[in-house]
Amino acid sequence: MDIGAGSGTDTVELLRRGWHVLAIDGDPHGIERLRKRANDDARLKTRVGRFEDERWSDVDLVNASFALFFCTPQAFVAVWRRIVDSLRPGGRFAGHLLGDRDTWAANPDMNHHTRGEAERLLSGLEVELFEESEEPQGRTAVGDSKHWHSYHVVARKPAH
Repeated sequence: MDIGAGSGTDTVELLRRGWHVLAIDGDPHGIERLRKRANDDARLKTRVGRFEDERWSDVDLVNASFALFFCTPQAFVAVWRRIVDSLRPGGRFAGHLLGDRDTWAANPDMNHHTRGEAERLLSGLEVELFEESEEPQGRTAVGDSKHWHSYHVVARKPAH
């Protein structure tokens, strides 16, 4: 599962490594570029839609690379619960959460977290990676300058 797949950098790598992937993104042009990059690989399923509105079956991996913070604060709790609930035992979440010192934290339509809030989200999961990153002179995907503050996360659902 690749939430906020964009043009598919992560999805293509997952396919290269043998995974079957459901890629969701709200931009139909991004999904079109992804399908071309993946040469219409039969292991790839795509959906155009906001991940806040999407439902999916149980999975072994939910990848949300620099995507979850575009979820509104009002919808985030339900999306996060859906992510955790959809992980099969032993399944992993890999992705990023926006920190409270990020430029975008001031945007009321985006969600962000203090370190403590981010750590509490992961309770019940086995955290394999939790790195806080701050880049005062960073760039967005479209090249705009911004202050990045984020948490890089890999967490596993217990196998019991």
